[in-house]
Amino acid sequence: MPPEDPEHLVRDHTIYSCVMGSRAFGLATDASDTDRRGVFLAPTPLFWRFQKPPTHVEGPGEERFSWELERFCELALRGNPNILECLHSPLVEQLDGTGRELLSLRGAFLSLQVHETFGRYALSQRRRLEATVRTKGAPRWKHAMHLLRLLMSARDLLRTGELRIDVGDRRESLLEVKRGEVPWARVDAWMAALAAETEEALRGSPLPPEPDHARVADFLFRVRRDSAAGHRGRTPPTPAPGVEAPAPDRRTPAPGSARQPQAHHEVVEGVVGAGGLGEG
Repeated sequence: MPPEDPEHLVRDHTIYSCVMGSRAFGLATDASDTDRRGVFLAPTPLFWRFQKPPTHVEGPGEERFSWELERFCELALRGNPNILECLHSPLVEQLDGTGRELLSLRGAFLSLQVHETFGRYALSQRRRLEATVRTKGAPRWKHAMHLLRLLMSARDLLRTGELRIDVGDRRESLLEVKRGEVPWARVDAWMAALAAETEEALRGSPLPPEPDHARVADFLFRVRRDSAAGHRGRTPPTPAPGVEAPAPDRRTPAPGSARQPQAHHEVVEGVVGAGGLGEG
């Protein structure tokens, strides 16, 4: 089997794609772009060559980033905040049978290790904000808003065992921070309070100590085996603008219940390795 162009892997083998950033978080404004994230399944025969398929692909198009399924699962099992949030986007654009099974495994990736991974990520971002305040007198307010959102998400995940990324009725208070209408001292105190609430949530969290590696490994094995056999059990990927990803209890939302993704693209600095937060 000849090597495939990386962008062709995304075009022809995507199993799941979604909108992320401010539009998925419920924080979009008229000026917001739209950012897309996806997962592709490289055909198994490509792994039988010395030159392996890529673990991730930028594009095609602007503000689109995709991971190969195995790499995506590895990062999710490690509790990577950006990856876990991608799995829980309310704005799904493309989904096939394998992608649906991946979404059905969302709970298998969640564990108490998110306390460390989300916390470590948030701490690094807070230190950057504090450094900017010391050198420039004020933080980057957009980053401050997204850090508050991340802290809320981590606290609620530990409290409930469910990851929900839409900020809901906290939208306006967060946008006030983005506009610089809240003094830094109050924002800093808010962050400290959320961090303390996260520590309290850890003590009674319903999350398991570790993710379910066995379930995820079994899923990946079956997918690779089916691909090698030439019939992965996939239905052809079809665009699904605005389709809402199934909730953790797997109930199917009513048609039209999800927000429709907009025509622009959201720039998210939270790409793995970038060390930043989603922007919008």
